Amino acid sequence: MDIHHGGRAAAGLGVLGALGVLALGLFLAGPAAAGGYRTPRTWFGAPDLQGTWSNASMTRLTRPPEAKVLVVGEAEAAALEAAIAARRAHPADDALGQTESEWRDQGKFARLQGQVRTSWIVSPENGQLPYSAAGKALMARWSADQPSDGPEQRPPSERCLMAAWGAAGPPILNPAYADGYQIVQTREAVVIVSEVNHEVRIVRLGGGHLPADVRQWGGDSVGHWEGETLVVETRGFHLEEVYRQPIFVMSPDAKVTERFTRVAKGELKYAFSVEDPAVFSQVWRAEMPFVASTTPLYEYACHEGNYSMANMLGGARREEADAAAAKAAGPGR
Repeated sequence: MDIHHGGRAAAGLGVLGALGVLALGLFLAGPAAAGGYRTPRTWFGAPDLQGTWSNASMTRLTRPPEAKVLVVGEAEAAALEAAIAARRAHPADDALGQTESEWRDQGKFARLQGQVRTSWIVSPENGQLPYSAAGKALMARWSADQPSDGPEQRPPSERCLMAAWGAAGPPILNPAYADGYQIVQTREAVVIVSEVNHEVRIVRLGGGHLPADVRQWGGDSVGHWEGETLVVETRGFHLEEVYRQPIFVMSPDAKVTERFTRVAKGELKYAFSVEDPAVFSQVWRAEMPFVASTTPLYEYACHEGNYSMANMLGGARREEADAAAAKAAGPGR
């Protein structure tokens, strides 16, 4: 063998090998975003959404009366944040007077890719839920005091059957506390764990939905990848899963489409749309940032020590007893 040709061949293989390693590295890193950010990949090559995240924020689903537009500058944001914090610290219906323990200051509006957001809703432009007349009536009915003859009549979140504030989704909203989430991926599924109610969502990757007559808490979520984005469509919500206490109502026949995309180191963009003609006059859309968190998810013991249910039912029985006693005593007694 010609050692000179052999040496050139070996060198050529070395260059090809290096190029192969570089190409593999670029594949695993994912394509670069507009700002030069490269999406990390799992060991099996999928965009890596894994980790512990938080959506804690002063921003809520709908736009507060103090804000007129979706995106504001930093100076205006600071003034709005101060005004909203003062209002929330001393709510008009604060019957308990325990503002320090009952109300939590969540700081500032969310920053999504550098923009200050005053609401999650981006469409409609007014930042409000586009209820139809039927939807408004349904929300009013659920917002009123619920019957208290037994636990079965109370909203599901009070019975620890689903997370309050829409924290577990879909769609996912930010709760008043316990705002941690953990995402774990396999080739076949993406698992999203909510700190509130320690709720676990399993998003199947690929395949079809369950039969229409099969309805689960949290619906039936099926996902697929579109480039760097995980797209999840959820249908078939449980028949009792109407009131996302205390945020909004949504019919069991709604369709929720979610999009999860890593947009920067430590930031995940979460966008969703809700299609529900039984309740809303149009499809509405929202966006929210999830920020990487270094703190673990803590135990959320909803069933254990759920004294509120016993207290609510006990209070109802006391009201009934007082009313019966007043009636027996007669007028003027």
